[in-house]
Amino acid sequence: MQSDVKDYYGKQLQSSNDLQTDACCDVEPPQWLKPILAKIHPEVLNRYYGCGLVAPTVLEGMRILDLGSGSGRDVYALSALVGEQGYVVGVDMTPEQLAVARAHQDYHREQFGYAASNVEFLEGYIEKLDELGLEDNSFDIVISNCVINLSPDKDAVLKEVYRVLKPGGEFYFSDVYCDRRLPDSLRNDPVLYGECLGGALYWNDFLNLAKRSGFADPRLVEDRPLGIDNPAIAERLAPASFFSATYRLFKLDSLEPACEDYGQAVIYHGGIEGSDAVFVLDSHHRIEKGRIFPVCGNTWHMLKGTRFARYFEFIGNFDTHYGIFPDCGDLMPFQQNADADNGGACC
Repeated sequence: MQSDVKDYYGKQLQSSNDLQTDACCDVEPPQWLKPILAKIHPEVLNRYYGCGLVAPTVLEGMRILDLGSGSGRDVYALSALVGEQGYVVGVDMTPEQLAVARAHQDYHREQFGYAASNVEFLEGYIEKLDELGLEDNSFDIVISNCVINLSPDKDAVLKEVYRVLKPGGEFYFSDVYCDRRLPDSLRNDPVLYGECLGGALYWNDFLNLAKRSGFADPRLVEDRPLGIDNPAIAERLAPASFFSATYRLFKLDSLEPACEDYGQAVIYHGGIEGSDAVFVLDSHHRIEKGRIFPVCGNTWHMLKGTRFARYFEFIGNFDTHYGIFPDCGDLMPFQQNADADNGGACC
């Protein structure tokens, strides 16, 4: 399957127009990011096959790893955001994609000044980061954009991500998920796999996989249902539903399996670019500036033990436990279930 994927993205696809479905498609970027994306080389943009927007906040000076970096769009955008003291490494297994990314380093150096001097592209497999010399606890953030579904060993990918992240680090990524487990006849189809559908994980299998890999309490940031424009493919996959979703996973030993209530709260003081008035941790936590915001113990740790801590005031401790945080459930978290008591994260 890896050979099929390399052939599909290296030889069969020459631009995003060659895709047969809309599973891999661009999303509208926030205003603060548009000037940066406008400076990306057209060929790099034309070979972009992401399904979400992997541009987390508070990136100055960060070391970031991009899994399945392709033609380098996200690497170059992030290189402008981390600044001269930061560094971005892109890993991809497709020589043709890497050739496009590397061909435009001088162009982006001229566009961003220091950018492209703080980037590096490595050819290899995201399941075997150790073979590329990427050390334990060496990255602040790992990102990925519609690539993990293409991996035949997703368990290995998440374990490698956990290994290379620093304590308090974050895995922030977008991917395609399904509302059920697909039969082998669909999962092993080369076209469906290349279109990011055959390898899509059933959402609950993903949550359990993340927890087994050390990422307790995965947080859904945003999601959208995916349409399939190709009638023949849509008929083969029916009645399964697919979603593009962005998750953030934190490497924090202090996280518990569920959202426990210790009577805590936080106050956001603003100051994060693009999020000064409201900080969005995930789909259940839109924290307004200056407002006392009750949180569970896990959310408290996700803010206190990470790069976000300096922007918050923390109220309470872990002396008294009040039980499970209200409204924490385990139904499918995506928008199709919006009327149900869904959850995964608290509040």
